[in-house]
Amino acid sequence: MSADRLELRLDGRDQVEELQPLIAQTNDLLDRLAIAYRQMESFNADVAHELNNPLSILINSCDFAIRRPRSPDELKETLHSNLEELRRIARIVADMLFLANAQRGAQASRDEVTELAELCAEVLDYHEGSLQEAGVRGVVRGRARASVDTGLLQRAIANLVGNARRYATRGTEVVVEIEPRGKEIYIGVINEGPEIPAEHLPRLFDRFYRVDPSRTGASKNHGLGLSIVAAIARMHGGKATAASVGGKTRIGFTISSGAVPT
Repeated sequence: MSADRLELRLDGRDQVEELQPLIAQTNDLLDRLAIAYRQMESFNADVAHELNNPLSILINSCDFAIRRPRSPDELKETLHSNLEELRRIARIVADMLFLANAQRGAQASRDEVTELAELCAEVLDYHEGSLQEAGVRGVVRGRARASVDTGLLQRAIANLVGNARRYATRGTEVVVEIEPRGKEIYIGVINEGPEIPAEHLPRLFDRFYRVDPSRTGASKNHGLGLSIVAAIARMHGGKATAASVGGKTRIGFTISSGAVPT
């Protein structure tokens, strides 16, 4: 096998029965390695694409600015525009570093007992302006207390609320629900709107993955938000989940071993 021959597998047709389980296990392992390698290649291409756009804008802007004399106000406007693109690159790099640290096994600090309903309400308050602009109302349902990393959990919920707001139908609610499940607590965000096709659901938490292949809105959303949600869930001992049926999309995550009596 090699990088350009990932399809090769062991042929067990003429092997003795005792070797069949080993051959099957080896081929399963090779299948997983091939998938991981293709995902890595796709990730590298997506990183290049996401960084290429703002870098091209910066290069063209600077090239245009030095071709002819410009007034101080014009140069200032160019610098402001370039600064926005630099900040976009910085956000992408910061998110990629966060995901890399999470993948290396970083764990969330759990030194605070937090009322999750209050934490979710704070996130909705922060997004109140954008929710109103989208014509939707934010609601929190359910209560639970848990020992969590408050900053990380706020970031995950904010990503989910922002995602739900973008696709919610005007005049509906974006609901943040909190549901104790034994030793776990589920936190999810529900919005009414277009359903996500079932084939996309397993990949929603992949880095840079977008249901819309045209990358609509890519200038504002670089496709790492849900990957960060999944990483924060893992850092709290849980996992991210997604479902979309009946005109409602529910994306959320569990946290484990952090629940405390209410």
